[in-house]
Amino acid sequence: MEWTRGHTIGRGATATVSIATSRSGNVFAVKSTELSRSEFFQREQKILSTLNSPFVVGYRGYDITQHHNTIMFNLMMEYVPFGTLVDAIHKYGGRLDESMISHYTSQIVQGLEYLHSTGIVHCDIKGRNILIGEDGAKISDFGCSKKVKTPVEGRTDDREASIGGTPAFMAPEVARGEEQRFPADIWALGCTIIEMATGGSPWPNLSHPTSILYRITSSHELPEFPAFLSDKAKDFLSKCLRRDPNERWTAKQLVKHPFLEELSNVKKLTNDRVTRSPTSILDRDIWSFIDESETPYNRSRTDSTLNSPNQRLKQLSMNSGFKVNWNLEDRWITVREWEDNNVRPVHLVINDR
Repeated sequence: MEWTRGHTIGRGATATVSIATSRSGNVFAVKSTELSRSEFFQREQKILSTLNSPFVVGYRGYDITQHHNTIMFNLMMEYVPFGTLVDAIHKYGGRLDESMISHYTSQIVQGLEYLHSTGIVHCDIKGRNILIGEDGAKISDFGCSKKVKTPVEGRTDDREASIGGTPAFMAPEVARGEEQRFPADIWALGCTIIEMATGGSPWPNLSHPTSILYRITSSHELPEFPAFLSDKAKDFLSKCLRRDPNERWTAKQLVKHPFLEELSNVKKLTNDRVTRSPTSILDRDIWSFIDESETPYNRSRTDSTLNSPNQRLKQLSMNSGFKVNWNLEDRWITVREWEDNNVRPVHLVINDR
């Protein structure tokens, strides 16, 4: 497919996201990185190319090009115009009301139900990996994802036997380095609901990834449920945030939970509040991060020497090929963001590697 690269709308340490236009006039997003550093993007491409759901960001293809004497890997995806779930949270004063939380949660759960039915474990569900489009929430960023070889047994292909994700959203069994199967996505969903309700981390008193992993692995605590949520919302959370993965509800069960049953009354509410006609294609947020899946956590679970959270994080840094500053969990911010319904440019900070 012949296409033309437009303006850069996001930038990270190893990649950029740009608006692109095909020869036929179709607009899409293209994520580009040097071919030699494209391992995670190639994994994402392989998984994304097999998926087709309104609740998952659409795949548009890939190619390899030369740019200024550098060989680039380009992953083409659906252009989702309204940024990430984190952008929506910021836009509405740092937290979403319960009707919006229910609306987005329903769509994320339907996306997870689809992924799990195809044998895919996403491995990094969180607000920054949920994009907001005209029809609502879409799951994105499959750089940490893996295919389950036998869904009933939950065993994975040895080549994909890794553990990945973001520490604050990791399930206990994942933080311990034991396994990462479908229930881990359900735990992360619960953490994402807390993120929508509070605008912050599910572990708000802990900032360093090592401290978070220690708390998750060495205590019997759960993330605190926001007190202002309804009983239905808290019950939904209680089905997601169970330390024993075998006790968590599946996505198929959660779709039928009463917390999501009242959506018919707010079917258009969220989209009407989030969208309006843009004055140009750059008038909307899109990915406030690029290759964050490379940063959080991804390692082979066969390494028996990684006996502590700190050791596991240090090993991740060495294996990734990047210099990671673990004092900073996240320094990605948007190239453009909304303020009083107007777009303004903001300073772009690149995550330390």
